[in-house]
Amino acid sequence: MKIKGLRWWILALVVLVTIINYLDRNTLGIMWAQIVQDLGLIDRTGMTDAEYNSRSKELFAYINMFFMVAYGLSQMLSGKLYDKIGTRRGFTLSALIWGISDMLMALSTGVKSICTFRAGLGLGVAGPWPGTVKNNAEWFPQKERAMAQGLFNAGASIGAILAPILIALICASVGWKMTFIIIGILAPLWVLPWLWLRKSNPKNHPFITDEEKQYILSGQPETKVTDDKGLSWGQLLAKRKSYAVILSRFFLDPVWWMFVTWLPIYLGQKYNMDLKALAAHMWIPYVGAALGSIAGGWVSSHLVSAGKTVNLARKTSIIIGALITLPALIYVAFVQDAMVAVCCMAIILFGFQFTMNNIQTLASDMYTGKSVGSLAGLGGAAATLGTILSICFIPMLTAGDNWTPFFIMGASLVPISVCCVFLFGRNISHED
Repeated sequence: MKIKGLRWWILALVVLVTIINYLDRNTLGIMWAQIVQDLGLIDRTGMTDAEYNSRSKELFAYINMFFMVAYGLSQMLSGKLYDKIGTRRGFTLSALIWGISDMLMALSTGVKSICTFRAGLGLGVAGPWPGTVKNNAEWFPQKERAMAQGLFNAGASIGAILAPILIALICASVGWKMTFIIIGILAPLWVLPWLWLRKSNPKNHPFITDEEKQYILSGQPETKVTDDKGLSWGQLLAKRKSYAVILSRFFLDPVWWMFVTWLPIYLGQKYNMDLKALAAHMWIPYVGAALGSIAGGWVSSHLVSAGKTVNLARKTSIIIGALITLPALIYVAFVQDAMVAVCCMAIILFGFQFTMNNIQTLASDMYTGKSVGSLAGLGGAAATLGTILSICFIPMLTAGDNWTPFFIMGASLVPISVCCVFLFGRNISHED
């Protein structure tokens, strides 16, 4: 049996599991207020509303720290693991770990159990990020990789769009414990079609047509490399260009996590939104993110197809996204209307994904084969470290329910990230 456009079908499964990934990681934040109340995680005796909100943010940040530490370790280790065992088995392992961990959240009785299960979730959900960079490098010619990465990132945004709607509806029908089970089982079920379709790489896949195989392999510069044993972490860290990925992600990724982690808390505390109101508003910013992922990938891939260098295509797209993100981040800090705020956030995340999509592609632009996942993993670990540091500061920055410093911090990170790409990336190519 031959399947036309097999690379796009494989990518479609990756996009699907990314949607599931974001459903799983958003369960806690969206149902947080109800879980805190049902489990009695905070004794609000004698507390004012502002004091209770502050304590809620501190506890949420504390629990998310366990998730992020596990996530960061997994980003780094998953990149190396995927290089060793391949993306087929790598995605399977990740999906099983995070799906089971999210289902176990139904057994939570207090802070310790929540922290344990969320750490397990972090170990699993991190894998697809370095894994997809590697998978795209294997299955797409270089000129299509930014577009493929854009569709993958759009999957994360679609998951974030669907999360408040689906989770709120399911929670209202069956409660928060059954919601964790229903959402959590999706990833293990996904493994079945993945193992059937993703049998091997293009060179040896039984379902690929000869035309598609030739098209993919002829458009991959790394096929010219005859001896690719992969670089160690030490060797990657010794190369200047690696820091274009590592440092740019260290500074820029916290902007994304500011919204993924804190958006339901921000909307709930600043605008007194309940689950229904969150479902009506939270999806809007991620529409912008999905469109930005696709647009950033299309612009970059279009420039390469038009004969521009990869270096010019990636850097141009990175700058365009940053110029969209930065002013919107500054403006939203002073907005008082909820609908205006979430629409402005849609612009922010459009620009963010426009830029991030191209930063994530740099690993496969700079290195080949078994080094791609490793560098993507190091970039992901750096991104997580930056995010953990931001999480430490956010409860202090938002003291007294003043969220303006929250957005100002995000705005300060964007130009620093872009500078890292230009300072360390210089000429983006497989050549040193």
